[in-house]
Parts: sequence; structure tokens; C-alpha cells
Amino acid sequence: MSANTPLFAEADTLYGRMKATCQQDWHDYTYHPFVQGLADGTLPETCFRHYLQQDYLFLIHFARAYSLAVYKADNLEEMRFASKSVDGILGEMTLHLDYCREWGLSEQDVISLPEARSNMAYTRYVLERGMAGDILDLYTALSPCAVGYAEIGFRLKNDPNTLREGNPYWKWIETYGGEEFQEGAKAQIEKLDQLATTRYNAGRMDSLAQTFREATRLEIGFWQMGLDCSF
Repeated sequence: MSANTPLFAEADTLYGRMKATCQQDWHDYTYHPFVQGLADGTLPETCFRHYLQQDYLFLIHFARAYSLAVYKADNLEEMRFASKSVDGILGEMTLHLDYCREWGLSEQDVISLPEARSNMAYTRYVLERGMAGDILDLYTALSPCAVGYAEIGFRLKNDPNTLREGNPYWKWIETYGGEEFQEGAKAQIEKLDQLATTRYNAGRMDSLAQTFREATRLEIGFWQMGLDCSF
């Protein structure tokens, strides 16, 4: 691997090994028609607005999930890492509302929207895995989003076939393909490996891989919800 290769491309991390167990699902997630519509600018804007509103509601529960990680942590270092993630998400939510305004959506428009069933299914699954399992289970359930968006953003930003000029979604691509989000994904992968040093054994792989796969499938459902403008 070259020094410029993103960590999510490495196969020997726990993240890489879990991803390898669900390659078709991962492809269906990262190359979903919604994603491809972002890349070439053909995604209907009504679909994107629906996604933006649901994504804000999604972030509320992801902040709760990382708050749960503070509780599940065994030491101050783990607590600080999770707390920093909570702060990051809460800050991202403010930026998300600013971005929504650029799309003609007020804060009231966003918070008054009913939560879609696919949104509820995904976020409650992540919280359930965190409550039923340990912090490694929780971070595993979080990683298809926390790292997967970085993978998608990196690919779209660096793909010469991605439409840049005149693409209404280029700012979204730049955000998730940008250095800040890439660094956050790298930290998430490293945290999984760090947690695995004391919490992982070969007998856990099937369970962790199942959690990772189910979260990936729920990500597919989230994209489809955006594409269908469904509740």
C-alpha cells in the first residue's frame, strides 16, 4: 500500500476483514443508484431534499449512539474519543441545517418531517447493538456509516467521471471526500483495531460480521428511502 492509500482500502484491519465478508452488500451500498446520481448530477433534487431532511433526524440518533459509547467505555481515553465524536456530530448538525437552508429547507421544515421507517430501523438497530453488546459491537454497527461515507466521498471526488462543473451535489461530495471526514474515518478504523486488542477473538468474528452486514444493508435501505422519497 502506498502512503497515500486511505486506511479503508487496507484489507488487514478489522474493518477491512468485516467488509470482505459482505462484498456484494458493500457494493450495493457504495454504488447505489442514489450515489451514482450524486456523481453525475442526475439525482432528482426532490430526492436529495428528502434525504437531507431524514439525514438530520439520523444524526440525532447517531449522536445518542456515540453518547452510549461514552457509557460503554472502560477507560477515560475511550470516553474522550466517544465524547469527541458526539461533539463532532452536534457540530455537524448545525452545518447540516445551514446546508439545508441552501436547498430551501428551514429548520422547521427539517425537524417537523416524520421519521422514515428505514431511518428508524437503521438508527434503532445501531442503538440496540450497542445496548445489547459491548463497545466493539457498537463501533462495528456505526462503521458502515462513519467509514462508508468517507469511502464514497473519496471515490466520487477522485473519479474523473464524476461531474464537477454544474453538479448541484459537488459540495456534498467535497464534504465527504474532504480531509476532515477522511481523517475521522481513519480514526474510526484505528479505534476498531484498538478495541479489538482486548475485546476480539476469532469466535466473535461471525457476530461482528453479521452486525456489519446488517448495518450495511440498512444503509442501502436509507439510500433507497431517499430515492423513493418514502416514509
